[in-house]
Amino acid sequence: MTVHFIGAGPGAPDLLTLRGRDLIARSKVCLYAGSLVPRALLEYCPKGARIVDTASMSLDEIGAEFLRAHRDAEDIARLHSGDLSVWSALGEQIRVLERLSIPYTVTPGVPAFAAAAAALGVELTLPEVAQSLVLTRTQGRASSMPEHETLARFAATRTTLAIHLSIHAIERVVAELTPHYGADCPVAIVFRASWPDQRILRGTLGSIAVELNEAPMERTALILVGQVLAPGEFRASALYDKDSQRRFRGKPQ
Repeated sequence: MTVHFIGAGPGAPDLLTLRGRDLIARSKVCLYAGSLVPRALLEYCPKGARIVDTASMSLDEIGAEFLRAHRDAEDIARLHSGDLSVWSALGEQIRVLERLSIPYTVTPGVPAFAAAAAALGVELTLPEVAQSLVLTRTQGRASSMPEHETLARFAATRTTLAIHLSIHAIERVVAELTPHYGADCPVAIVFRASWPDQRILRGTLGSIAVELNEAPMERTALILVGQVLAPGEFRASALYDKDSQRRFRGKPQ
């Protein structure tokens, strides 16, 4: 028996990986975060599978499901939205499994920031504009922020920011970022990237709070900040430069 943690992707059912699909199809139990994972993915479950929505469950209750399946020798497909490497509660569930000596696997998924960038049609790292991407959030009820992880500190780099789980704190986000990026810095908010009801709001740090107030979005929205969002000229990389010598494209002697 194995618990298979699967990144279910940002929302669109066809953004699930083939490995994830196949693991779901051969697992007799499926635990899924019903508030964020589309029910369409449950169609991959085998006939007669035990399907449990964990949205209202505690860690102890989820642990009990692990134990029950372990006792019955039934594999579990454990679905989480996006990718499991960030804000998934994967770590605490793995700790439970390791204490119980229950084996597990981890299958990555398409993260929300990648789906948001695709929806916007942008690259989040442009030559001489930004070569780093910071994934962060503001403090919430589920998790506090370490003292050294603040928006202001990340903003001091002036690189691209992908701010998750923070749409409710847009005024605070604007206040902390504006001194570093300037009021004219481009901002994009993507609500439920890749879902049928996806929405996009574009603006600047100076305008986005007002625009959001006029077109409210809920917690499943991602805030992207940085000059990579602004249309304009930038230097092309050397990756495809005809005059650039590379390992796989050297100049003839």
